[in-house]
Formats: sequence, C-alpha cells, structure tokens
Amino acid sequence: MVFSQLQACMEHKTQPIVRPPSNDQVTIKRYLDAGVQTFLIPMVDIPEEAAAAVSYTRFPPEGVRGFAASSRPSRYGRIKNYHQNAHQEICVLVQIESAKAIDNLEAICAVPGVDGVFVGPGDLSSAIGYLGDQGNEKVVTLIEDLIRRIVKAGNRPGILTGDETLARRYIDAGCIFTAIGADTGILVKGADALRARFKG
Repeated sequence: MVFSQLQACMEHKTQPIVRPPSNDQVTIKRYLDAGVQTFLIPMVDIPEEAAAAVSYTRFPPEGVRGFAASSRPSRYGRIKNYHQNAHQEICVLVQIESAKAIDNLEAICAVPGVDGVFVGPGDLSSAIGYLGDQGNEKVVTLIEDLIRRIVKAGNRPGILTGDETLARRYIDAGCIFTAIGADTGILVKGADALRARFKG
C-alpha cells in the first residue's frame, strides 16, 4: 500500500512523510528501498533511539542501511553516486510522545541527523493524565513550551492537530511544520456536513 501511494505522490510532485509502525531497522530499510525519503519515527524516548533511527537511513560507515544496487530510489541504478549522496535527501523526524521523551527533549534534539522533532499530542496528553483531552489548557501550554524548547535547542518542531485554533497557537509558539487535518477526519466532517444539509 505504501508503495502505490508513493507512486501516486510522484505523479503529483508531492513529498510524502511516512510513519513506520515502529523504530525498526528492517521496516525502515524496506521503506527506503521503496523510495521513502521522509520518515516520521514514533515513540522516541531517548537520544539513543533517535540515533538508531538516523543510522537506519544511512549507508555505512555513517549507518547500517543495507545496500541495494538497483532499487527504486536510485531509479533502478540509473542515479550516479546514489549511495554516496542518498543521505542528503533523507529527512528523519522523530516523535516525542511520553513523559520520558519530555525529560530527554534537548538530548534528542541534539542528535546529528534528526531533522525535526514532532510532538505527538494524542499519546503525550494521555501519558500525562489527559486521555482524550488534547485541548486541555494544561496540555496546550505544555506543548507550546515543548515547541519553544525544541527551537531553543536548535531543531525544528512539528505537530498534528485538527483544531485550527490550536494550530495557530502552535505556529505562533514557533512550530515549523504543522499538520492541520487527516484524511479520515476531513472525510467524516464532509460526510456529516452533507448529511446535515439534506437531513429531514
């Protein structure tokens, strides 16, 4: 499924961000061989996990990415010096989603090769005692503080929220990449709005 979506994105000159199910070397290698260039790695709690994620996207000696002579990202061997230069086109974003990650935030931000630090508001709010309440002011102000800490640490903060008011607050706090919707949410809202217009 990821592969077909990558093909569709290529037709429209869109750069997809792919979130693997876990910070797993084998899974990330398969995505790399399929042509993924931007990763959103979930549940990164410590700098060692962030460093491992980066290493999975780099060929030796900088990392442990497995060699493939003619895979899709090299245009099946047509791109000259692909293996020497591939790391320049890879973007690694890591998600902080726990109290442990909050404690290690600056160290995670400092890991070479981590291009951005993404706050996962759903799991983070649950982890600090606000399950299903991402809009709670205590959660929101914590996230704003995390965004400022990420910027101060010299990295790039990101977040996903379906709430446009919160999105603007996070952008004002310094968020660089802000996702403000998801396909399922947009579909549900559109369907509900259509039903409401024809109800009765």
